[in-house]
Amino acid sequence: MKHIFKRLTLTGLLKVIVLTMIQAALLAGCGGGAVGKRVLPAKMSGKKASAESAHFSLWQLPSQTRSQMMSYVLSTRGGKVMVIDGGNRGDAPGLREFLEPLGNRIHAWFLSHPHPDHVDALTAILQEPGAMEIDVIYASLPDEDWVAKHEPKPPTHLESVRAFHRAVQKSGFKLMEPLVGQEIRIDGVLIEILGVKNPEITSNAINNSSLVLRVSDAKKSVLFPGDLGVEGGQKLLESAFRNRLRADYIQMSHHGQRGVDLDFYRVVSPTACLWPTPQWLWENDSGNGPGSGPWETLTVRKWMRELGVQTHYVSAFGLQHIE
Repeated sequence: MKHIFKRLTLTGLLKVIVLTMIQAALLAGCGGGAVGKRVLPAKMSGKKASAESAHFSLWQLPSQTRSQMMSYVLSTRGGKVMVIDGGNRGDAPGLREFLEPLGNRIHAWFLSHPHPDHVDALTAILQEPGAMEIDVIYASLPDEDWVAKHEPKPPTHLESVRAFHRAVQKSGFKLMEPLVGQEIRIDGVLIEILGVKNPEITSNAINNSSLVLRVSDAKKSVLFPGDLGVEGGQKLLESAFRNRLRADYIQMSHHGQRGVDLDFYRVVSPTACLWPTPQWLWENDSGNGPGSGPWETLTVRKWMRELGVQTHYVSAFGLQHIE
């Protein structure tokens, strides 16, 4: 696989534009496929969407810290913007800078689950929204007592849940709980709610209550399972929505390791994978070289080879773009 290796830091609009004009050369990567391009949002690059263009563009943002995180931005051809998660608190400044040239108005913000590496950037923005406007935040969140009972450690998880609720209330932005099976249409884009919180699943508790989205237009479909685990994935496979899991692109569950199982990925049958995965996790490197860590990323990468997937968009190697 070849990757665009130079990281796009998102530390300023001018720097972003300059970096884009002098894109780094492709370097040999990890073997077996191709990587997506780093392309700026339409308003950043000066390109204008046409009636013939795809209904939405998708960006997978890289982490601005060493931690794993998940952050996706979608923009429709009519200029409506959606966000999925956002990352850690340290990712908030870069996310703000990315969203500003798109108009600073978010038509829908989807939160998969309230772990710090998914919700804390949104919480930071809600605490000080500045010029940003958010029409609605969609989230299916377990209540605080459930979190305290089923995932008391580390304590930062419960703290993130509480901080998010306080920030939403302070901001005055609308928070809505979607229903399983609900369909949301925004400017020609269909967002299907295939999974919501699963309070009956108490192992890997918060991850297994991830909101599961399928986003599609006339050209492509993308499945976002968040950090869904094996149990939550099995529930979906046994549900009435099994036949809606098929998608062209799959966001790799739980950053590509210890998420859903191979059977789930088989049903999705993707042609490309989105990896919200830092380099140390991508290589399973705990500090002593690739393969030295306890994570299962290399196993999941092997699964994808077995499924014939050759195209991978990896956040470790910078901002990734799909038209």
